[in-house]
Amino acid sequence: MPDQKENRRKQLIASELLRDCDSPLILTATLAPVAGLDRFQPAGFPEVGHVIYRAPRADATDENVCIMDSAASMANHLESVCMRGPHDVDLVDDLKGMPYVRCVTGDVGDNGELTDREVIVTSLTEGHRIASTYFLAGKRLQNGKLADHPFEDALAEEIGIVLKGSKKAHPPAAKWWDVFKTIFKYDPNALVHGVLFPQWQIKVPRLLTAHLEAFGAARVDRSGVKFDRLGKTTSGQPIFAVDDATAREIRATFVLDLAQLRSFGRKDGEKTLGLGEEQKEFLLALALWKIRTLLEAPFRFRSGCHLRCVSLKSGEDEVDISVDMSPAVSRAAFRKGSDESQVTDIYWPREELYREADENPKAPANGQDEANPGEDGNESE
Repeated sequence: MPDQKENRRKQLIASELLRDCDSPLILTATLAPVAGLDRFQPAGFPEVGHVIYRAPRADATDENVCIMDSAASMANHLESVCMRGPHDVDLVDDLKGMPYVRCVTGDVGDNGELTDREVIVTSLTEGHRIASTYFLAGKRLQNGKLADHPFEDALAEEIGIVLKGSKKAHPPAAKWWDVFKTIFKYDPNALVHGVLFPQWQIKVPRLLTAHLEAFGAARVDRSGVKFDRLGKTTSGQPIFAVDDATAREIRATFVLDLAQLRSFGRKDGEKTLGLGEEQKEFLLALALWKIRTLLEAPFRFRSGCHLRCVSLKSGEDEVDISVDMSPAVSRAAFRKGSDESQVTDIYWPREELYREADENPKAPANGQDEANPGEDGNESE
C-alpha cells in the first residue's frame, strides 16, 4: 500500500513555480551525519576553527548556531554536482547540451589547429565563473582558429556596452537585456550563482542562495598527530588540533529569488526583451536540479562532513523536486549544433599558464584579486 505521507508531498515543477509562486521560494532540508555519527566537521580555517555564534530566539533565550558552509561555499558544492567527478570536468549526462566556458591549452600548429588539448579550468569550477581572468584575458578558439582579440573584447562588443570613442564600457538601462542574453548564451550557470564584471559595472546577484547551519551546536576539540617515520622533514612529530562539532539539528536553507529571475526578461508587444519564458524556466529548472542532486544521495561536504537528507520542506509542507533537464535544455534554445558546439574554448599558451609567479604581479583583467573573490565569487572553505 502506498505511503500516504508520500502522496501528500508537494511536487515542485519549474514552469508552475515561475508562473504562480510568490518570491522568494524558500526550501529547507534537514540533514544528518551518515552512519549514525554524532560529530561532523564544519568549514573552518587553521588557528581560527569554525564559527559558532549566539542566536536570539522568540522565547527570550538564545542558541548556539554553527556556520557549516557559507553561501559562497554552498555555491561551490552546488556547482560540483554538474561535473562527473572531482577531477573530471565533463558535464554529467543530465546537463548535456548546456553551454559553459573552458580554459584550454595545448600546441597550436602552423595550420592553426590545437593538438594535445588540455582543459585547465571551466566556468563551473573557477571562481568568478565567466568573469574569471582565465576566460576574459584569453583568446577564443573556434573552428581551429584563434581569435585576434581577447574574449573580454568580444563579450563587450556582443553586449554592446563599449562607449563610442572610448575604451570604457558600462551598460545603460536598455543594454541590460543584452547582458542577460549574452551571459545566458555562454554560461547560464553564472546567472544562477551570480557574476561580477567590475570593469563594466555589471553585477548580477545570486538567483540561488544557500546556507548550511547547525543549531544547538557545541564545539568538540580533539587532536591528531603526524608521524615522520623516515625523518626526512623538519616537522618532527607534531600534534595538531582538530575542530569538530555536534548539534541538535543540521539544516540547509535554499532561497530562490523568483522576482529576480522574472526580471531577466519580459514581453514588449510581440518582442521579447532579455530572456524568454523557456530560458527563465531553464534557469529555475537548473537551480532545482542542483538542489535535488545535492540532497538525493549522501553528499560529502568535506572529509569529516558526510551528510544525508532527512526531509525537504517548503514552509510546513514536505516537497519533492520534479525536474527533467533534457527537455529544459532543448526548450532553452541554445546554439544549434552538437553538444561540443555549446562549449566555448578559451586558449592560453602553456608558457603563460605554467610560469613562475611574478614578484610584483599585475592586477587581473577583471579588477579583482582571484584569491579573494568577494561576495559573488566562489570561495574555498
